[in-house]
Amino acid sequence: MNERLLQFIWQFRYFNQTSLCAVDGRTVQIIHPGILNRNSGPDFSEARIKIDNTTWIGNIELHVYASDWQQHKHSLDKNYDNVILHVVWINDKTILGSNLQPITTLELQSLVPKIILQRFEKLMSSADSIPCDFALPVLDEIAWLAWKERLIAERLTEKSTYIIRWLELTNNNWEEVFWISLCRSFGMKVNADFFEEIAKNISVNLLAKHKNQIHQLEALLLGQAGLLNEKFEDDYAIMLQKEYQFLSKKYSLKANHTQPAFLRMRPSNFPTLRLAQLAMLVFQSNHLFSKIKSAHKVNELFQWFDVTANDFWNYHYTLKDEAAYRSKTIGASFIQLVIINTIAPVLFAYGMNRNEDAWKDKAIDFLTALQPEQNRITKQWKVLGVSNKNALESQALIHLKNNYCNSKNCLSCAVGVKLLRQ
Repeated sequence: MNERLLQFIWQFRYFNQTSLCAVDGRTVQIIHPGILNRNSGPDFSEARIKIDNTTWIGNIELHVYASDWQQHKHSLDKNYDNVILHVVWINDKTILGSNLQPITTLELQSLVPKIILQRFEKLMSSADSIPCDFALPVLDEIAWLAWKERLIAERLTEKSTYIIRWLELTNNNWEEVFWISLCRSFGMKVNADFFEEIAKNISVNLLAKHKNQIHQLEALLLGQAGLLNEKFEDDYAIMLQKEYQFLSKKYSLKANHTQPAFLRMRPSNFPTLRLAQLAMLVFQSNHLFSKIKSAHKVNELFQWFDVTANDFWNYHYTLKDEAAYRSKTIGASFIQLVIINTIAPVLFAYGMNRNEDAWKDKAIDFLTALQPEQNRITKQWKVLGVSNKNALESQALIHLKNNYCNSKNCLSCAVGVKLLRQ
């Protein structure tokens, strides 16, 4: 037994409530168990408990052992003076309140069905990456849909909190915020932080001054990435190097001392190529976030982001090594990742910041219109019988795996709760 499980049992009243009695023999009736408090202070607030013939309204505190009250030094904390009921698993000690009278205590150990404890122990002791895989899918289709919607709201809210921090850095400039987030997407997981630093050092206003010169845009991005510091033989690379030397002096720019990672990456994802594609996107677009806000369908986004890097890159993946011709378009699969990782989260953050649900709904609509992601996590859910119909569901399942399954947070999961209640 642990306190989180005890809170769960109390919150959902998974114990025999017939003829409840406190340890002192007085009758106890639970009118309302209270509201779970995830901050400091008693575990539940605004509870309504009838003890004998008197109804009390106040806080509930839970402990595995009654003596934990003293271990946690609640007697010295005034926040615990108005606890109306002490709920414990094992009553090993009489606890006195601030009035030096025994606090009314309810012991639950003999009242909880053993099957709940057995199922919980099975989940906690599971060595599988998804602890409940032995029982999936558990929920029916409607329940899964409701749970996925809640999960995607959690995921987008979490991402939005991170995105909104950039507002202060950019003087509430959403175009700048979008630019930073876009660069993170082009850096992918390996180089996301590195690309973010590039975006923060090259503002959209600076890019706008050179947006009609693709070579200068490439020079700015590649130069800031520290990729123009070597000795080159190719005329194009030498030209970019000279452009950056001029622009860096003009704007007092300092390139990163390190370089982005190339190791174990497919050539099509090399940071050199992604930066060249990003430069072309800037070259061909104007006020990109404003344009995205005006989009009605996800197909419009695919059209706007369907750009091809400058001709040099059709024969190169880096600034040095020549390769066989291949048109370096961004590609539909990568555009989908940009929509998932940048466009939808920034739109959701925009709506959250302005308290306008229409932008949140647009973000949800875009995700719903996209094909489901196929990766290690989504494939695992599919094998276990959980549907994955679109990108919204994919993102929800990824969030479920990373934020619930990995930490065995089953008591906060709709699937875990259903499994324990069966």
